[in-house]
Amino acid sequence: MKDFSNKVAVITGAGSGMGRYLAILLAKAGANIAACEINQSTLAETIAMLANYPVKVSSHILDIADKAAIEALPEQVITEHGCVDLVFNNAGVAVDSSFEDMPEDDWDWVFNINLQAVINSSRAFLPHLKQRPEAALINTSSIFGMIALERQSVYHTAKFAVRGFTESLVKEMKGSSVQIHCVHPGHIGTNIVTNARINKSEESANSMQRLVGKALGLGNSQEELAAFFRNNGMHASRASQIILNGVCKNRSRIMVGTDAKLMDLCQRLTPNHYEMLFPFFTLPLTLLRNKKPIKGLPVEGNVETVKA
Repeated sequence: MKDFSNKVAVITGAGSGMGRYLAILLAKAGANIAACEINQSTLAETIAMLANYPVKVSSHILDIADKAAIEALPEQVITEHGCVDLVFNNAGVAVDSSFEDMPEDDWDWVFNINLQAVINSSRAFLPHLKQRPEAALINTSSIFGMIALERQSVYHTAKFAVRGFTESLVKEMKGSSVQIHCVHPGHIGTNIVTNARINKSEESANSMQRLVGKALGLGNSQEELAAFFRNNGMHASRASQIILNGVCKNRSRIMVGTDAKLMDLCQRLTPNHYEMLFPFFTLPLTLLRNKKPIKGLPVEGNVETVKA
């Protein structure tokens, strides 16, 4: 896909983080946007930001865990825009808990959003994408679709499955007009920890605190860890630009961030002990990572554009 001008892009999780900046960058590039999000207030903020660009925008309040709602979405988008060219299955959630102590409802919550919604959306949109002269389906996995930590069993299960599902689609769609992409972000400054469910009945520290919190002197509260995760990751606008560059270059696997690339390398070099290497580069990268938004884009939570 050479460019995004006059394309129609469907984006789930468009109310914040990478979903929001995918929408903004695509609109800046001339694409029309179907923004989907379960949170009405954050979606309204994104829609306000998109008003800066001369493209058609539609707003869809959507629970992607609702299979019937996903199945109805293509016709809703086509009614608004006339076609669909790009689908970004971006929305995701997390639970921090040991498998034994995780409530089944929490397992189902993550699984239905992070995996089943990706499958349902792909099934619903692929027939429409195949009708276009060029199109793309972009599914978000994670670096946690390549490595595993304790207390993230459901997240890993879903993201490893998204990776396998998407890589299979890459082979099935080869030679068609539809590009298939699997995205593996590292540490991106989003609200995923803020919105995560954490099993507070367990005394052990959660995954983020074990990975970086102790070394930085962080506490074990969700609020403190969420602020660290949000403020010290790559800015979502820069992650989104990497994803779009990958789509333009037709890269079936899009690694987002040096940390993602290094973690992937670690698991290739030492498949059984890769987590022992993580502190040696996660902490330095925290200091070096570009945390500022791309100049000229609206700031998250503020419709004014970045001046510097």
